[in-house]
Order: sequence, then structure tokens, then C-alpha cells
Amino acid sequence: MSDEEHHFESKADAGASKTFPQQAGTIRKNGYIVIKGRPCKVVEVSTSKTGKHGHAKCHFVAIDIFNGKKLEDIVPSSHNCDVPHVNRTDYQLIDISEDGFVSLLTESGNTKDDLRLPTDENLLKQVKDGFQEGKDLVVSVMSAMGEEQINAVKDVGTKN
Repeated sequence: MSDEEHHFESKADAGASKTFPQQAGTIRKNGYIVIKGRPCKVVEVSTSKTGKHGHAKCHFVAIDIFNGKKLEDIVPSSHNCDVPHVNRTDYQLIDISEDGFVSLLTESGNTKDDLRLPTDENLLKQVKDGFQEGKDLVVSVMSAMGEEQINAVKDVGTKN
């Protein structure tokens, strides 16, 4: 054994998996699935029975939950697919910085400063306009597979 110190790159993560396996035949419309390494929301599922000794196949049409791109995949219905752990959290908007980052207030009273403004034009306009008008805004942040993005905004009244 050597006396050298070993340093490991660690992230603040309990080591929980970003996805879990689920049988393709049990994934339904409005569920989530990983296609080409991207977390997606299923918009259409069709199952086809193939030949004499073939497997039934599931054809998934899904939309990436972060960039809105349409992806498709065909998987035998008895095989497992990866399903992302998707979380949605609401935060109160405190500030918008010059460089496009937002400052959010968590439920524990801490600030979260590592999120960018949304890329969707309508949402971006709602957030910026509401903030400039002095409204109290609550943003919904969707997180999956190590990515986070603002995907909705609610007006909870004006600041006093």
C-alpha cells in the first residue's frame, strides 16, 4: 500500500440513480422516458404485435422536457426502458442578474443562484415583465437527470 492521498471528484449527491427501469409495455401517455439520453414526456404510445416468434413492440413518440425536441423510439414491450426521476419545485423569484441568472428563494429560506432565465420566449417575457412591474412571482423548476430549468411562472400578487 502507498501512503499517497487519493482525491475523488465528488458532487453533492446521495448517489441515487438519475433513472429507474420500467418495462416498456407499462409506460403510458403523459409518462416519462429516456430517449437518446434525454428525459422526455411521452405524447404517443402504440404497440404492435410482430410475427410468429417476434416480440410485441412499443413505439414511443416523446418530447424532450428541456428543449422541446420530438424524439421517437421503438422498444420490445417486454424489455426495460430507463425512466427519469422528474421533480418539480416552486421557488419565489428574488432577483434577475445582468448575466441572465435568476436568484430564487427556497422553502428553507436559502437562495438558489445557479439557474438561468428560461429559453422559451413567452415564459422569458412573463418572468422579466412581471419582475419589472414589481409582482411577486413564483417559478416552477423542473429537474431531471442533473438538469434544471424554469418551466412555469405564477403571479402571487404585488409586493407591499
